[in-house]
Amino acid sequence: MRTEQYITELLYRYNCVVVPEFGAFLTQMKSAIIHETNHEFHPPSKIVSFNGQLSTNDGLLVSFMAEAEKTSYDEMLKRVLLVVQQWKATLAQGERLLLANIGELWLNKEAKIQFQPLNQVNYLTSSFGLSSFVTAPVAREVLKEEVETLEEKIPFMITPESRKESGIRPYLKYAAVILLAVATGFTGYRLYNDTLDNQQLVRQNAQEQVSKNIQEATFFNTAPLELPAVSLNIATEKKVTVHQIIAGAFRVQENAEKKALQLKAKGYNATYVGVNDYGLHMVAYGSFTDANKAINYLNKIKRTESSEAWLLTVK
Repeated sequence: MRTEQYITELLYRYNCVVVPEFGAFLTQMKSAIIHETNHEFHPPSKIVSFNGQLSTNDGLLVSFMAEAEKTSYDEMLKRVLLVVQQWKATLAQGERLLLANIGELWLNKEAKIQFQPLNQVNYLTSSFGLSSFVTAPVAREVLKEEVETLEEKIPFMITPESRKESGIRPYLKYAAVILLAVATGFTGYRLYNDTLDNQQLVRQNAQEQVSKNIQEATFFNTAPLELPAVSLNIATEKKVTVHQIIAGAFRVQENAEKKALQLKAKGYNATYVGVNDYGLHMVAYGSFTDANKAINYLNKIKRTESSEAWLLTVK
């Protein structure tokens, strides 16, 4: 199996996959998108990006490949570094490096690696099985036109009354209307009286309940008590800005702790810093509160120890 296929499998589970001495592939959440013009829907997904500065080996990719290939960690690290050399040689020749299901890489005029994701694979596991699709627009005017056409074909016919009725029938209609109006008014009057009676009954019950509560209440002496004044001294903590010289960032915490022990053996005041936003465990050569001292120490580390060291400022 090729190296990019192992990277693809890890991108489903992790937000950062570091290729030693080459760079890191990062993923970031992207919400669902609906294009109103072309009625196209895209489900939530992960956007893949590349960062060439995160090239320190954190052990994730090499350990995963070594376990899958049933070989040792050191042997697999050698294979990965050989693949990285081939990738760099391809880029140095001015050619584009295509990684299947990940993206395309090339060098710009400043010899910096550029990256264009392919976006063919959705690495968000919660959106598994969802794909982009285009819906047909809703034609609301079609139904209206069909109804108008139907009305033209089948018009409503209103015929006048026949005047050949007996003379008593119109009077019967008028009497029925008057009787209906009287019955409606009587019913409304009864409803109005019932409403007034109910409101009066509710008020009476409420007054009886309040009187009962007042009679059962026990009053205490509510004279105010004099309490001694209490004075509190609140100390405001002043925030200190710390400048840390980072030696490396590791996916596995054990690797970070080993790195710190190695630096301490060399005489550095190395410390385990913690986990950054990408879930990597960071180790520092030392920490400073003075920015100038931190910059001078960083330049010294780059000259004598490692050119990949960088400065992290924490407020």
